[in-house]
Amino acid sequence: MSKLTIVMYHYVRDLRHSRYPEIKGLQTELFEQQIAYIAKQYNPISACDLIEAVVGGEELPPKAILLTFDDAYIDHFKSVFPTLERARIPACFFPPAKCILDHKVLDVNKIHFILASVSNKKDLVAAIYQSVHQNRAAYGLDPIETYWERLAIENRRDPAEVVFVKRMLQRELPRALRKILTDALFKTFVTDDELAFAQELYMSVDQIALLQSTGMYIGNHGFEHYWLDSLSENQQRREIDLSLNFLRTIGSDTDRWIMCYPYGAYDKTTLRILREKNCTVGLTTRVDIANISTDDPLILPRIDTNDLPKSADAAPNEWMKKA
Repeated sequence: MSKLTIVMYHYVRDLRHSRYPEIKGLQTELFEQQIAYIAKQYNPISACDLIEAVVGGEELPPKAILLTFDDAYIDHFKSVFPTLERARIPACFFPPAKCILDHKVLDVNKIHFILASVSNKKDLVAAIYQSVHQNRAAYGLDPIETYWERLAIENRRDPAEVVFVKRMLQRELPRALRKILTDALFKTFVTDDELAFAQELYMSVDQIALLQSTGMYIGNHGFEHYWLDSLSENQQRREIDLSLNFLRTIGSDTDRWIMCYPYGAYDKTTLRILREKNCTVGLTTRVDIANISTDDPLILPRIDTNDLPKSADAAPNEWMKKA
């Protein structure tokens, strides 16, 4: 068999009883139910199985599935790891190394928690409008209406206002201005103690190393979680190399390895660098079932946790039929 369902997870936590119930994640008990569903309906494989299928042509089992967890949240150690251990299911974890080593909250996570802390998202849109107006001349910005018309398009997860806030703070504004504005909003609406927040949000080096030592795979997710396709070649190399250095310190294999693109973003330069560095597999956020025999192994698609049932006794859905 050559078809593979790759599932993408981020936050897995007791959202209802957390300080940030609006964070878009998977409730812990629903994750446990989903893992029970997966154990009944699929054949979970490991990162090693995938690499062997890509490099050596090994057959995958029918209804093969690979679970992936992005961004090194403490949820993955406290909630995900014990559940996977009980079910004897291997998985892949992709930490952006900077948040682990420097105890800094990644901009992507600052944006998540800003959005989760402000009930009226139009207030955030207004703050961005004001910043663009004030800094338009200094940074050579387009008229704010241009950004809104181009970016404020709802998708399958977010309404237009949320998409606009994310895109403006993630990549559309110049990096220096994005940083200033994101930091200011984070301090205003979330906390001014970034160190304590980071230590609460992410796994430690020791926890990640423990996952690796028990057979879980730890792969490359960049160093600072940038959109790689927005960086120069040298900047992309730095992001990838610094992450590889981190992986070596915890004993992860960097001879044949897996890249998980932050935001699913890559370009031709990214792919060329990865081939030079003997990367075996690349994971995107394109929504589909992977086919190892026909897909480029450096741009494999994934589905989201919300694409699968969250009940152990659920009937197989459309994604099972595609698998």
